[in-house]
Amino acid sequence: MSLWVNGRLVAEDAPVVRADDHGLVVGDGVFETCEVRDGVPFALTRHLRRLRDSAAGLGITVDEHLVHRGIDAVLADRPHRARLRITVTGGPSPYGSDRGTSPPTVLIATGPLTVWPPTADVALVPWIRNERSATVGLKTTSYADNVVALRWAHDRGAAEALMLNTRDEICEGTGSNVFFEHDGVLVTPALSSGCLGGITRELLLEWLRGDGVPVEEGSYVVGQLRDSREAFLASSTRRVQSIRALDGAAFPESPGPLTLHAADVFDRCAAANPDP
Repeated sequence: MSLWVNGRLVAEDAPVVRADDHGLVVGDGVFETCEVRDGVPFALTRHLRRLRDSAAGLGITVDEHLVHRGIDAVLADRPHRARLRITVTGGPSPYGSDRGTSPPTVLIATGPLTVWPPTADVALVPWIRNERSATVGLKTTSYADNVVALRWAHDRGAAEALMLNTRDEICEGTGSNVFFEHDGVLVTPALSSGCLGGITRELLLEWLRGDGVPVEEGSYVVGQLRDSREAFLASSTRRVQSIRALDGAAFPESPGPLTLHAADVFDRCAAANPDP
């Protein structure tokens, strides 16, 4: 692991965050995770755009020049495959919800890239996403809901948790978007469901439609997913990962033809342009 904090490289076990940092005290921060291959972070421009948008939603100003300096520093040895994590918090602040006047804390790190199996089991959790939340659509560090949901899924033998929203519509996983077959067409929940606009989701929509594959965004209930022939998860580290089963009930096709084609299109387009 390589770690850079507020302008300098530090040891990975160095104490670098103050006890009153707002990201630690109240989860007031944003982050991005990128896949790195041959020293190049994939889709970095899009990830930094979302970082800016998420930070603006919290009222945090991101110093992009500083962020780029940190990225260059941790990628100086050009790791063959790695996970790049960019975190920006509200910085040192009074204890409580009010943010102080100190500059944000910027942490950039590399670590091992998860090697995902070709398929995954998913469990529907009993908790919901609030599609009307103040932070909907923002990639914040307030991940406690995700931690609890993912642990619940793991306890039941699943690799990912699936959450509905307050309208009982399919929303998202704890770290992924979901796509599935519905009446022969590939579909995915619209952003109005409250799901995060994943970068892999965004690229899949563009690239598949550009390849002539119809992909619909809309409101879907879990019964439609259960009746599907195939489904997959999409995320920056998974790319496209077939879902084998939902709550123990296997899909007829895993991976199915829509999933295989989506994975092929994504890999081909990503290889052609690492910063689309």
